[in-house]
Amino acid sequence: MKATLQLQFGQHLTMTPQLQQAIRLLQLSTQELQTEIQEALDSNPMLEAADDDGEPAEKIDDTPIDYAAAEELLSREAGDGTDGAEGPAALDINTNESIPDELPVDSLWEDVFTSGSANTSSSGSGGEDDDNPLEARSAAPETLAALLAWQLNLTPFSDLDRAIGMAILDAIDERGYLIATLDDIMAAVADPEDPDAVEMDEIEAVLHRIQQFDPPGVAGRDLRECLLIQLKQLPENTPSRSDAIAMVRDHIALLGARDFASLMRKLKLTETGLKAAIALIHTLNPNPGGRIGSVSETEYVTPDVIVRRKHDRWTVELNPDTAPKLRVNTGYASLVRRADSSADNSYLRNHLQEARWFIKSLQSRNETLLKVSTCIIEHQRAFLELGPEAMKPMVLRDIAEEVGMHESTISRVTTQKFMHTPRGIFELKYFFSSHVSTTGGGEASSTAIRAMIRKLVSQEEAKKPLSDNKIADLLLAQGIEVARRTIAKYRESLNIPPSNERKRLL
Repeated sequence: MKATLQLQFGQHLTMTPQLQQAIRLLQLSTQELQTEIQEALDSNPMLEAADDDGEPAEKIDDTPIDYAAAEELLSREAGDGTDGAEGPAALDINTNESIPDELPVDSLWEDVFTSGSANTSSSGSGGEDDDNPLEARSAAPETLAALLAWQLNLTPFSDLDRAIGMAILDAIDERGYLIATLDDIMAAVADPEDPDAVEMDEIEAVLHRIQQFDPPGVAGRDLRECLLIQLKQLPENTPSRSDAIAMVRDHIALLGARDFASLMRKLKLTETGLKAAIALIHTLNPNPGGRIGSVSETEYVTPDVIVRRKHDRWTVELNPDTAPKLRVNTGYASLVRRADSSADNSYLRNHLQEARWFIKSLQSRNETLLKVSTCIIEHQRAFLELGPEAMKPMVLRDIAEEVGMHESTISRVTTQKFMHTPRGIFELKYFFSSHVSTTGGGEASSTAIRAMIRKLVSQEEAKKPLSDNKIADLLLAQGIEVARRTIAKYRESLNIPPSNERKRLL
């Protein structure tokens, strides 16, 4: 065949760095976005924060960013397996999501959708603690082992008793329980040349001394001993102290089985006395080591959008604290000269273009977030007016079709974005849920069903709590047919124990 040269015209999508930036900004959380904006302000002299001083901002091209085309390109490249510098790998986002058309009845958002930004952080992790030693010291929680060792060093012990104490501390787990037997501790401290130098009575005496350390209940060998240690440390005039000690010491199995009738008979207590003793036991900590080193830094959530009711209508607006206004520095922009290819002019021109695109990407992110949030509120007005029990079933496709965007774009917009409503602050993904068909031919949201379960449990009789089958029957009476295993899964997701553990004395 003869080689020929042909000229063809065509169109194809290209994942440019600017489009990558737009998609990355779209999925950032509020804190990550603020960090990104600060980094852009520090690195680009053409960018500055608008301080409302009356200076007109440069008009930015308001052509909307084609997120749909970007999602199509991302899915195509993910399907082709390409791994270029401009492909999905460079975005560090999960673009190969499989979003089903219908969610299973007992599904949760976390079981179906994932977010690439959930496990990433835009901020550094190393140097900040070095610059703030006091904050670093307070941020590092004290361990149980360090606390016990500190108390051991302050206690007057002989050398042998201190060695026994160290062996006991080594055998205490993170819960605060002693997991080794006294024979094992004796073998650990015994002198091979003089095996009889350490007696069991001495080990028990050191253990008893350590059991008086803080936190109360530490070094107990089981739950019974742990609770007894705490009860015996209470003042002797504490009401119901003796009854609680007898109950834990002799009948803890009946207490665990909630056999209140047998407890009243064996302890010769009235219902009032039994109730007082159990109430005292409930004040104890069955996991004494759990509160040491478990205090995490408080995390505050700043809502991205705010929902208010104005003139009998629900309105949605961006939170100004999370949507700072940026503009191009007109002073530096005026230095850019046309037809000048010098290095300085190229530097200014490139940064000017980056600043304009960053502002455009930020504006497009805010507009998309506002559009999606408004659409969600239109679907879930009943929730705002009546509460979670009125939540309507909704999936990503419902919002995507209404706003004309790809489902993956909706997934990015609604992850780690929060909405402030009169009923509290919720992540946008909270408003999406699977549905259950009703006997009347309608649909009920799984979120609404969870709210109904919580309400039924809160109103149940303490002596006769509702079983999962009974809850299913009560929901069926309201026209909602849900299987017992689904009720159990919803109940567990609400951290509601089963009926036998919810049984209480009146």
